[in-house]
Amino acid sequence: MNLSEVTERISRKLEAKGAQPDRQKIESRLRRLVEEFGVNAAEAERTVTGDLAREYKVTNIGGTSTELRPISDIVPGEWVTIEGKIVALTPALSPSIAQSGIVADSSGAMRFVTWTRANAPAMEYGHWYRIESAVVDEYKGAPNLKIHSGTTISRMEKDAPLLPSITPIAELKPGVGSVRAKVVQDWEVSHERMLQTGLLGDETGTIKFVTWNEEGKDKLDLDAVYNIFYATVDEYNGRLSLTLNTAMYIADEGDIEVGRSETEIQGALVHIAPGSGLIKRCPVEGCNRTLSRQNYCPVHEIQPNFRYDLRLKAVLDDGIRARNVLVQRELVEKLAGITLDEAVGIAESNPIGMDEIFYRIRNAVLGRYYTCSGSEFGGRLLASSCTPVAFKPEELAALLNRAGGESA
Repeated sequence: MNLSEVTERISRKLEAKGAQPDRQKIESRLRRLVEEFGVNAAEAERTVTGDLAREYKVTNIGGTSTELRPISDIVPGEWVTIEGKIVALTPALSPSIAQSGIVADSSGAMRFVTWTRANAPAMEYGHWYRIESAVVDEYKGAPNLKIHSGTTISRMEKDAPLLPSITPIAELKPGVGSVRAKVVQDWEVSHERMLQTGLLGDETGTIKFVTWNEEGKDKLDLDAVYNIFYATVDEYNGRLSLTLNTAMYIADEGDIEVGRSETEIQGALVHIAPGSGLIKRCPVEGCNRTLSRQNYCPVHEIQPNFRYDLRLKAVLDDGIRARNVLVQRELVEKLAGITLDEAVGIAESNPIGMDEIFYRIRNAVLGRYYTCSGSEFGGRLLASSCTPVAFKPEELAALLNRAGGESA
């Protein structure tokens, strides 16, 4: 569609109503929508026509985009008008972004972003707004509301409470979600910017969660149940995860029988990685990071009052695929036949210290076959159980007989 023709058509509609539009300004708006925001020309025409109709205070020229839409019905590629409450504000990731966060109504919630060049009024947390003529695109697989120069924002004198709808973990999809879940696992954080990461579960399954270090954010308690409202649901390599920085969470006194969606693999432990055996952890509340041999925490520096722990970082190979496996203390004690207290006593009295425990655990498990099950994230199996595979002479005999028959 020729934008000059569209400009002329819009101009004539306005002139027929007694307005004197600026054709250059009309074409500039059209090009911005089409070339910068990727809007199709027909939708751009309707939006610009509606915006100019309001500017010139004329009616009945068509092309307005003021029909109110529930958030749950919005899909990428649309231009919409919504009324919603700002339930979260997030730090802008770029100077080109003035504001970002989550807007919600009684039907659902979605992320929004306001461009700096839009010169739009800043919206405040906890208030309701009418947002007219915003464009919806897709961000990380979910609808995302973009506020641009053609968007009108009006604060509403409304204080209606919102009761988010709880979604079963198995039914979550990219975007924004609310869950009632139990903290199943609290993992060691892998980056100093992380406050907490672990596993949440409900009756339908489990999902990884992460909370980044941010003022006012608290850690969740292991084995506690929470109502978590307006968490960000992201997808990476086909797996969903929850980011809780946008969320409000409230402790629940009830309990949940978590439905397990575990991966089970069988194979030989072919490699025991450094960092296995007896380790030291930072004692600062909420940290739990592994310390260096000099008792140094990357966040809290030297920690002389560290605490000991056992873990196993290994590779389990089934002959087709090798997987990284992480085994925590309770399982390590069973597999290696040594308790944490025994390991500490040996390390403190042995000339090579903690290395002695590494060698003992490695010798106890390396090359042996196990069936391990647990949750798999980021290419690593977080083992909840590991059972030695028993030798079965009859199966070996059958394999040898079959091999002999094939070679005959």
